[in-house]
Amino acid sequence: MPAPSARSMEPTRHYPLFGGAFSASLPPGALDVSDLRPVPDNQEVFCHRLTDQSLVVELLELQAHVQGEDAARYHFEDVGGVQGARAMQVDSVQPLPLENLALRSFCQEAWVLSGKQQVAKDVTAHQALLRLPRYQTDLLLTFNDPPPDNRLSLGPESLSLPPWSLGDFEQLVTSLTLHDPNIFGPP
Repeated sequence: MPAPSARSMEPTRHYPLFGGAFSASLPPGALDVSDLRPVPDNQEVFCHRLTDQSLVVELLELQAHVQGEDAARYHFEDVGGVQGARAMQVDSVQPLPLENLALRSFCQEAWVLSGKQQVAKDVTAHQALLRLPRYQTDLLLTFNDPPPDNRLSLGPESLSLPPWSLGDFEQLVTSLTLHDPNIFGPP
């Protein structure tokens, strides 16, 4: 059986995630990493076609023991620990207005965190935490954005496909839509 080729997504408000249980708008040049290597079932991972940037959508168990800003920090530190970060720094944590989210009717609270993690290279990580207690789920979206000097060398094709921006990440977060709550198991 031939290996699948990496699909490039063009912007769409209805790109299916988690087998169609969710959909979201992805930025131009997003490659589905599951076409390149195995990805855990609770994650959807996309990488930029020309840079080291990546987007990760994760379904995680609700961490009810932490609330508010502390929940956003908890997940940032947890991801850093899993990735073996040598150092982590939170730059900002802000509430995300629920009225901006397609998931607003399911979401109890939402937070946006920006920080730096020193893994194999220094990476700025922007995270959005959407808390869905009805489904015992924390939905974590991460935009990994290495500094320009750590990005892959950009050639002439980069003129038509610039690096992703925080606006692209915001579009992903705000457009994320739930279509099938059965993904969370029986009610």
